[in-house]
Amino acid sequence: MAINFTYYPTSNRVPGVYVEMDPSQANSATVLQNTLLIGQKTAAGSAVADEPVLIESKAQVLTLCGAGSMLAQMANRYLDRDPFGPLYILPLADNSAGVAATGTIAVSGTATASGTLNIYIGGIRVQSAVNSGTAGAAVATALAAAINANTDLAVTASAASATVTLTAKNKGAAGDDIIVQQNYLGTAGGEYPVPGITLAITAMSGGTANPDFANALGNLSSQAFDFICLPYTDTASLDLMKNFLADDVGRWSWEQMIYGGAFSAFRGTLGECTAFGLGRNDQHMSIVAFNGSPDPAWIWATEACAASASSIRVDPGLPLQYINTTLKAPPIPTRWSLGERNTLLYDGMSTFRVGDDGTVIVERMRTTYSKNAAGAPDNSYLDVETMYGLMFVARQISDYLLTKYARKKLVSDTTPILYGSNCVSAPLIKASVIVDYRALEAQGYVQNSQTFAQNVIVENAGNGLVKILAPVDLVNQLRQIAILLQFRKS
Repeated sequence: MAINFTYYPTSNRVPGVYVEMDPSQANSATVLQNTLLIGQKTAAGSAVADEPVLIESKAQVLTLCGAGSMLAQMANRYLDRDPFGPLYILPLADNSAGVAATGTIAVSGTATASGTLNIYIGGIRVQSAVNSGTAGAAVATALAAAINANTDLAVTASAASATVTLTAKNKGAAGDDIIVQQNYLGTAGGEYPVPGITLAITAMSGGTANPDFANALGNLSSQAFDFICLPYTDTASLDLMKNFLADDVGRWSWEQMIYGGAFSAFRGTLGECTAFGLGRNDQHMSIVAFNGSPDPAWIWATEACAASASSIRVDPGLPLQYINTTLKAPPIPTRWSLGERNTLLYDGMSTFRVGDDGTVIVERMRTTYSKNAAGAPDNSYLDVETMYGLMFVARQISDYLLTKYARKKLVSDTTPILYGSNCVSAPLIKASVIVDYRALEAQGYVQNSQTFAQNVIVENAGNGLVKILAPVDLVNQLRQIAILLQFRKS
């Protein structure tokens, strides 16, 4: 039996005991799965635009992004929902050609009794006390002051002629999704109209031109980000992310093998959401459909990303379902029925349901992929778990083979190989692949190892190239249990 060293020279004549380390049988490392939040900062934020930053605390977020910025809101919520995963932000400056969304709250009347205004702006409550006898103009002035006092809000406020004007802190179309409403919790939550005071709310609108983040993506270099949260759903932004992660030229290509997936959210009626979903076709993007919630789309995207990331880090095969969030639920009349949610799942959108206590619960996370390149219906990449399962298995097998055979000599299939000779053949590599697959099966990531062993093909293609056909069979997710309850009466 030959024992060949990689570094120790057999020409050494100096007496002694010499030890060379061989880690090829010891590697059990796992990939650190980073999250990346893409979003806009304000001019007050100290972060350099378009450059990724590792986040350590909420205080750091405020300094880097600016209080009340889209990205500050996203990072703060993400840290609440997934505090253990490494978190990076990719701060974007407002588009110089953009316009900030605006809205108004017109106050009329005079308070006939004391009370409290409860105004929700982007899902965050602002309270303003109103004393009996206070006229509308004074109420508006006090409300504007209360809004500006809460720096975590996505807007600033000014008051004139009994009207509060709200202006988004960030420019862009995303600002139109800052919902302004009164008394979200209703009387059951202790929120009542102030007697004698009437509020007329004009929704936020007029925001234009989300940032172009192509340069920002280019600055990510080869750093891996398995979970990417995208706050935008305009076509340009989604196409940019699609190309960034693409199988042919992006992070899923054979050249890069960095992988990763993206998460976003889209607000609209059932018809708008289904039309939107049918207009996308990307196995690396998952978009949650929602409507009626006071939380903005970027917060929905953040929670969907955090819920998925925290589960996938534990086990990429676990179904992304029945995961609680802290999102604010839509009012009961606007919640989608089971049949409507099933339609959304067929039309490329991820879904949620609402518990009896008002908790928003992740129901199923799917990609927007529905058709193959030929335009035929295709469910190959239906579920997010499939993509992350493939990512995990690809990395595991690649790392296993790289660790075991990083510096070996390739010989023909029929050449005898002595143990420790630093030679390897296609049959030996095949045996190793089968062993690794069985280990993955024992851990619950794949199944049917006997079938895999029968069908895996490993061939020496010459010139140092070994080709492998690996018929991987991922585990499935338990989605439904159907019971036919057959009963008798006697």
